[in-house]
Amino acid sequence: MIRVLQVVTYMGRGGLETMLMNYYRHIDRNKVQFDFLVHRDFEADYDKEILSMGGKIYRVSRLIPWSRGYREELKRFFRAHPEYKIVHVHQDCLSSVALQCAKECGVPVRIAHSHNSNQDRNLKYIIKRYYMKQITQFATDCFACGKNAGDWMFAGHQYQILYNAINASAYTYSCAKAVAMRERLHVEQNLVIGHIGRFDAQKNHTFLLDIFSECVKLVPNAKLLLVGDGEGRNHIQDKVKKLGLEDKVIFTGVCNDVADLLSAMDVFVFPSLYEGVPVTMIEAQASGLPCVISDGVPKECIITYGLVTTMKLTDMPCGWAKHIIERSQTKRENHLNEIQAAGYDIVTAAKELENFYLTKYGE
Repeated sequence: MIRVLQVVTYMGRGGLETMLMNYYRHIDRNKVQFDFLVHRDFEADYDKEILSMGGKIYRVSRLIPWSRGYREELKRFFRAHPEYKIVHVHQDCLSSVALQCAKECGVPVRIAHSHNSNQDRNLKYIIKRYYMKQITQFATDCFACGKNAGDWMFAGHQYQILYNAINASAYTYSCAKAVAMRERLHVEQNLVIGHIGRFDAQKNHTFLLDIFSECVKLVPNAKLLLVGDGEGRNHIQDKVKKLGLEDKVIFTGVCNDVADLLSAMDVFVFPSLYEGVPVTMIEAQASGLPCVISDGVPKECIITYGLVTTMKLTDMPCGWAKHIIERSQTKRENHLNEIQAAGYDIVTAAKELENFYLTKYGE
């Protein structure tokens, strides 16, 4: 058995973390075991499950790319753990730091993984771009969730796509689960508009609320289901109050019953400013849920026929609202065969990743 070190921020229920857990659950752990190097000192959502499957969790300081102390801490870790011949880094633009430290400590296989196709244009943007350009100097292999993400991060260098695969059959629409969840949420007779995503600028919740406000004008009993958490949640809750939508918007927080929540929704709305290939979009399509997405979401995430439509971020909220109401009438159907044919079923994808690791370890 070989052990592969996955380098992450922490193992909460975010997109890349959920993707990693999907692979971890389905890979042959008699051949390949995952361990995790995390940058937070608290217990995250997936930690107990990782430990139950035989994985190890190591904790280091928060990533500060220019900190000599942080780099020395990483090097001490790699020198103390020569058993890790494969390091798989999921820190987006700042992945070059761990990759460089691993290279200097003699780790032979160093994988960079792009999970996104852009970054927020904030004060950290220039710093992140600087470190991003160094990634290919230190990585032996490059993965991306899709073409847009790979082209953006690796800029002409060779990479391969690792699909954000899911256990597709687990997300198949269930009328019984839909009824039970709608009763639990007290939305039995309502139009349920859903969104799944952490609360930060990329996911564009502010615009989503503008859209939903227009939806309520067309369908007064509409409800907005917001699944997820994040630093921007309080800001969004404040806007909900300003719009007078407190009795219309449901904040679920982080949930482990996403498949049931998707079954309970009538339409999925995803107005992100940018994305890689979001796991939630694959899950929504597996559930047969009609989706309305922004033109900031790569079209490569559309893997079902007639289920996903795109609106422009420059379109008015009232235009989005009208289209969302129309799409909410779409009949739910089983799209499992399309998900599997597109390569997004985890059973096949996990085997491919397993073979990659085993081959690299033997080189």
